[in-house]
Amino acid sequence: MKTIYRLLTQLSSRRSISYLAGRLAKSRWSKRWIPHFIKVYRINVEEAEKRPEEYPHLNAFFTRRLKEGVRPIHPDPDTVVSPVDALVTGIGEIREGTILNVKGQRYTLAEMLQDAEREKSYRNGHYLVLYLSPTDYHRIHAPISGEIIHTCSIKGKVYPVNRFGMRHMKRVLSRNQRLITYLQNEYTEVAIVKVGAMNVASIQWSDRLQSKRVEKGDELAYFEFGSTVVLLIKEESFQFIHGLAEGDRVKMGEPVGRMVKYRARQ
Repeated sequence: MKTIYRLLTQLSSRRSISYLAGRLAKSRWSKRWIPHFIKVYRINVEEAEKRPEEYPHLNAFFTRRLKEGVRPIHPDPDTVVSPVDALVTGIGEIREGTILNVKGQRYTLAEMLQDAEREKSYRNGHYLVLYLSPTDYHRIHAPISGEIIHTCSIKGKVYPVNRFGMRHMKRVLSRNQRLITYLQNEYTEVAIVKVGAMNVASIQWSDRLQSKRVEKGDELAYFEFGSTVVLLIKEESFQFIHGLAEGDRVKMGEPVGRMVKYRARQ
């Protein structure tokens, strides 16, 4: 059965399929699916910025913003916060440019970032893999305050990033479509790697992103349907909060670690 599912996934992981799925989710006919979607995924509609009936189609509801204050941002300036609501599916240290044992697979920074110069900052840093299910809030926020020093888009497949895809498809985090934001302040640098997934029409930049200078918690982008964020943190500049582990759920704005305060090397 796994072999059959893998084959079907390979055949359906094309941009054309995701494009059609996205068009359907943005059609006015999909509005009628919103109540069913809420029920199936047990979504807390009290957090949403609007009432369910105010959204014109399913995609608009899926990419909904939340009410002001629903996700408070941890106030300590030293903390690094989760950029998303998600399940932690990988956490640890990067060793000589390799992320070890994410659902039994290894990933190199070279294949994930495809930027030989920028990957040097993270070769012995830390990583956090955050999976967003259909239940989750799907907007992506800045984990630290700082300056956006670079962004890039990497073309790729749209394999599923759920439990099956992560275990049985070959290195999906570095083969799928990716949108990457590099963010730096005087103490650290992070790469927010936004990974597309099956039936995701696209990853979109936020229309609220007006400046290269962002504050912790500012909106950066959003997913159209479920996906994954890989957060990479520069070597020697970060410590995870005690007890954070694979299988934990985190909310956007909650602390995942602390910056080690030293000035970034020039």
